[in-house]
Amino acid sequence: MTKQPRFTLSATTLDAPDVGELARFYRELLGWSVRREESDWIELAAPGGGAALSFQTESRFTRPVWPAGPSDQQMMMHLDIEVDDLPSAVDRALALGAKEADFQPQEDVRVLIDPAGHPFCLYVPDGGE
Repeated sequence: MTKQPRFTLSATTLDAPDVGELARFYRELLGWSVRREESDWIELAAPGGGAALSFQTESRFTRPVWPAGPSDQQMMMHLDIEVDDLPSAVDRALALGAKEADFQPQEDVRVLIDPAGHPFCLYVPDGGE
């Protein structure tokens, strides 16, 4: 029997035309610190450890459209970010440069768009109940 190799998710990486701008946005939003920084790569570390959030420069980056139509650039993934106060979390994200998406599919979740165009969701666990 072959031994199963160990797999550990170390980071989620977002592409961006300006890696510094996008990393700065999420660093301020999440309160995470920079763990590694290069000219085209920045990695943020969560205070309690775990998987990192990384950003890499992609010169041919195309902003996704959300929700995407048949010929639109689709998002490949999105971040779900738990918060304890949805209205104030939305206000904070907007102040840092996010935009609220026009289409909001759920009452207890807010879809926002980061400065590079990636959709992300803010939510309170169990709808805040």
